[in-house]
Amino acid sequence: LIGLFVLEMAIVTFIPGMSVPKQPLKKAEQMPEKLESKPPLSRKDVSFEVKGTIISAWLYLPGDLSVPVPCIVMGHGFGGTKDMIMESYALRYQEVGLAVLAFDYRHFGESEGEPRQLMLIRYQLEDYSAAIDYSRGLKEIDPARVALWGTSASGGYGILIAAKDKNISCVVAQCPGLDHRASKEMFKRELGIRHILRLVVHGQRDMMRSRLGLSPHQIPIVGKPGTMAFFPLADAYDGYSKLASENFINEICARVILRSHGFRPDKQIQNVRCPVLIQICDHDSLAPISAETEKELRKYAEVKRYPIGHFDIYVGDDFERSVRDQLDFFKKHL
Repeated sequence: LIGLFVLEMAIVTFIPGMSVPKQPLKKAEQMPEKLESKPPLSRKDVSFEVKGTIISAWLYLPGDLSVPVPCIVMGHGFGGTKDMIMESYALRYQEVGLAVLAFDYRHFGESEGEPRQLMLIRYQLEDYSAAIDYSRGLKEIDPARVALWGTSASGGYGILIAAKDKNISCVVAQCPGLDHRASKEMFKRELGIRHILRLVVHGQRDMMRSRLGLSPHQIPIVGKPGTMAFFPLADAYDGYSKLASENFINEICARVILRSHGFRPDKQIQNVRCPVLIQICDHDSLAPISAETEKELRKYAEVKRYPIGHFDIYVGDDFERSVRDQLDFFKKHL
């Protein structure tokens, strides 16, 4: 059995022909207002370090800085970058007198880190915590009034961090990946066991190559139905196409498939002592939350539901509705 396992790993690691075709997004369908936008004058390029790696961030400060102001630290979604959707939220918070710190996780966007496009939850939680520490050290920020904001994959990060850091003022989790069981059932239904097993093989290849010091094995984050990608779903492909920045790279190191076990923020929310707002999309194709899990979440958080899909909450009237709820929440608790 050991010999067969070693043989399998050798084949998976070195066999040629396992490269996955790149899948460019439909750039032409991006929102015109996003493509034409210019950096706001109030945005500052800043950076901080995590274990010797430079993290790139944007700091938004309100006009009135007569006294230190509250700050919202923002984390983006799966494989995303700070220049995708976060600025539309940051400017709204800035308008009401709040500071915002948005950053790129290690290995993504303008932050350092090799290999590129490596997503490890442990690393991203370290980066998020470092961003909080950095914001608390700024003279313009009131260190006693720091809030966390996360969306999609990072929607659960704020809950995990606040469960340990009792000085967090409040947390917003937008269309968050909180319900591991519901997501597992949804992917099994939508993708099928065969595709999931293929993903595992690609994950094994990337993991073994990393241990041998070889180049990473990457797959597309999103792809058209029937193709090899982490999310080969029409809704995900179209959603990322509309939201992705020019610098977005539609690739991810495949080992993430094997390294996300044990991520259960829904089990930690009972340890959070600050107010939490959870925004659930009823027709979420990437981060579904079951009625059973929602019932449990309501014991510890304010939960709001929206009759929309996962990517609808980022644009148009649905964005306005969700950000209005967030502003009301922040005004109350910051």
